[in-house]
Amino acid sequence: MPAGGSLTAWAGPPFVTDDPEPVYYQHWEFYIASQHTQTSDGWSGTAPHLELNYGVITNVQLHLIAPLAYNAPSGGGTRYGYGDTELGVKFRFLQERERWPQVGIFPLLEIPTGSESNGLGSGHVQAFLPVWLQKSFGDWTIYGGGGYGLNSYPP
Repeated sequence: MPAGGSLTAWAGPPFVTDDPEPVYYQHWEFYIASQHTQTSDGWSGTAPHLELNYGVITNVQLHLIAPLAYNAPSGGGTRYGYGDTELGVKFRFLQERERWPQVGIFPLLEIPTGSESNGLGSGHVQAFLPVWLQKSFGDWTIYGGGGYGLNSYPP
């Protein structure tokens, strides 16, 4: 970078939140990431997980997260292995216009591929049904949304 120059940065998903914009048609996104949770009962997470997104058709992406999971309960041994697999399809059904945001849905399934007995998976299917919105105002963009979670585990 030249002296006195500037560096441009761009940030966007993936975060805990997402946006309605799918990967472009016939393009790929690939991420290597980790998640960590620590409570008084111990700690758990992924180290790492691999995320793959593919633009299968215009406005639609296929999504996969393949995690290596760990679980270290307080007072117990640490376990490491394959966790629960995440599959999804992001579909943007409304393009951004001057007065309207772009809108999409991103249903996700958590498939119980991790060992429940070792704390590496939930042992049951979970579904998430979010709706995401995004609107740009000049150089600024805001996005967010919400949804519904379905858990097949008996209460």
